[in-house]
Amino acid sequence: MEIKKAINDYTIELCFEALQELRPHIQKSNYLALINGMIARGYQLIYVEHENTAVAIAGFRYSEHLLWGKIIYIDDLSTLPKYRGMGYASLLIDYITSIAKKESLNAVHLDSGVNSGRFDAHRLYLNKGFNISSLHFALDLKTNK
Repeated sequence: MEIKKAINDYTIELCFEALQELRPHIQKSNYLALINGMIARGYQLIYVEHENTAVAIAGFRYSEHLLWGKIIYIDDLSTLPKYRGMGYASLLIDYITSIAKKESLNAVHLDSGVNSGRFDAHRLYLNKGFNISSLHFALDLKTNK
């Protein structure tokens, strides 16, 4: 299994289906512009391809914080349902973790929803050595005016 980086419109579009599985609100009509804009600001999109399909994707970025120092933050990690349980997400996490270690970063972080549909993902993160280290709070400015 080879990990590839989405570096052009074709490979970015190849990742749409797997990304939309995690982020169903993303529309195909503005997806390419959205991802290209994020890439311009440091987002990286990687994927595993099987039979001309991106079966699993991960989007991440470098970040620096007073609390954690230099880290990689995983924004998105998604596998198409048909390919879950085959080790693709694990491979992507290992790849990102290896980058962080190679570059002597302090940690890899991610947030995950807490609904029952995410329990398999939580097991993966815990098995990979991630700890539940905080609660994440968000103020939705669209609904809290």
